[in-house]
Formats: sequence, structure tokens, C-alpha cells
Amino acid sequence: MATSELNAKNFIRISLINWSLAVPFLLLFSWPYYFFARLMEFHTLIVLPGALLFGMPFMITLLHGHVTLALGAAHRDRYYEFLTTFPFTYGLLFHPIIIRTRFRLTVLSASVALFLFGVAVG
Repeated sequence: MATSELNAKNFIRISLINWSLAVPFLLLFSWPYYFFARLMEFHTLIVLPGALLFGMPFMITLLHGHVTLALGAAHRDRYYEFLTTFPFTYGLLFHPIIIRTRFRLTVLSASVALFLFGVAVG
């Protein structure tokens, strides 16, 4: 009795696991930026957005890796197609650009630019 991992029930399970891991991963990867920005006495309006922007690409990379391990590189596109068909439930806050490396590097660069702005202002 072989069952495919490419079904809606499995996609929902993966989505729920990713949602439950998103906040802990974001906090895990944001704290170094937060720590160093607080150490350099940046204003809170620079620290919090910068920390979120810094942690987001790492969080997205790990969650994307989780999807790849669960489904395989050849089938992860089906999962992302599933998310786009449910934009108000499982695919909430998902856009196809999020999985692009260029987007993640841009967000990381924005956090570094915000840090440099904090150094210049502070």
C-alpha cells in the first residue's frame, strides 16, 4: 500500500510545522543583531526592524530546507503551488518571491544597511 507524500493532508501538516517553527527560528536568528545594536546603543526604531530583517532570510532558508527534505527537491514546487491556492489559510503571508535567493539576500542587505545607518546616526 504505497501512498504519495504529494497530497493535501501532507501539505497541511508541513505548513503547520513551518508556521510553528517560524517564530522560534526568527527569534533565534534575530538576537545577534539585537544584541549588538543594543550594545552600540542604537535607537529602538532601528534595532527592532533591523533585527527582524536580519533574522528573516535565515528563517526562510531553514523553512525552505524543511519543505525540501519533506518532499524532495523535485516536488517542493507542488507544495508552493498548494500554498498559493489557499492565500487566506495555509498560504497566508506566502508569496512565490519569498523562496528566491535574491529576495533573501536583499532583505539581509537591507538589515546591514540599517545597521550601518545606526552606526552613522548614533
